[in-house]
Amino acid sequence: MAPTTEELLKAQKLIDDIILEKNCGPIFVRLAWHDSGTFDKDVQGEWPAAGGANGSIRFAPEINHGANAGLINAVKLLEPVKEACPNVSYADIFQMSSARAIALAGGPAVDMKYGRLDTTAPEQCPPEGNLPDGNANPETQEFGGAGGTKPTVSKSAEGHLRAVFHRMGLSDEDIVALSGAHTLGRAYKDRSGEGAESTKFTTGPQTRADGSEANYTKGGSSWTTNFLQFDNSYFKIMSDESADPELLKLATDKIIFVDPGFKPFAEKFRDDQDAFFQSYAAAHKKLSELGSKFEPAEGIKL
Repeated sequence: MAPTTEELLKAQKLIDDIILEKNCGPIFVRLAWHDSGTFDKDVQGEWPAAGGANGSIRFAPEINHGANAGLINAVKLLEPVKEACPNVSYADIFQMSSARAIALAGGPAVDMKYGRLDTTAPEQCPPEGNLPDGNANPETQEFGGAGGTKPTVSKSAEGHLRAVFHRMGLSDEDIVALSGAHTLGRAYKDRSGEGAESTKFTTGPQTRADGSEANYTKGGSSWTTNFLQFDNSYFKIMSDESADPELLKLATDKIIFVDPGFKPFAEKFRDDQDAFFQSYAAAHKKLSELGSKFEPAEGIKL
């Protein structure tokens, strides 16, 4: 049964309350992206064979894939929303939580639509290996691997990023714009294997976009100094060789200012926040709809 506008607005209010209470917006962005980021535009077969934003990440084995470490916590935080709004799918709740996290952090409003259908069984989970790496494997000096729906292995960060995102049907501009979401959140050793246990930025005070001080769980490494605010500071830091060494710079971050296909977009977004917000909102919308099946087919707008 398709959700009503009233149910979707109720879910949105509940999600906003969770984000503002827990300051957990960044993990909601990661959850939604890892649900949608399994999509392969070249996979044939009936839905949901191609993966994508269909709620399958709530099931084992997918939630236990290496790239999804820690995301079970995000699923649990959103369970009360599903209980209160049973006609709103998990797929919609996950994608809504991501868009609301961006908006509440001061980022652009994403032109979302809802009515996604959920997968219903673990057998509908995609294979492991479709999500991107941040750094090369220290043993093989390669990014990605032979798993997933098609190999993403590459000796170069740019080759790996294109193998992953072009498989979804996304462009170089989309890759750079979506990379800018690293302005939010942190990496943790026990999840991605990247970053430090903590830094001065992840143990000190943080303020939200509304200027209020945020109560948050300490630890991890952030890409930016204000990791609960969405702006273009990520691009300024990635291009600054004198940036504080406690800020995180993965190989797939640094490459956007080196690769000739990525660099013009990275420089544009560094110098023009409005241009970044425009491109980001368009890329986020694309990502949120990959592999989704909507009922009604045109989706529901709020």
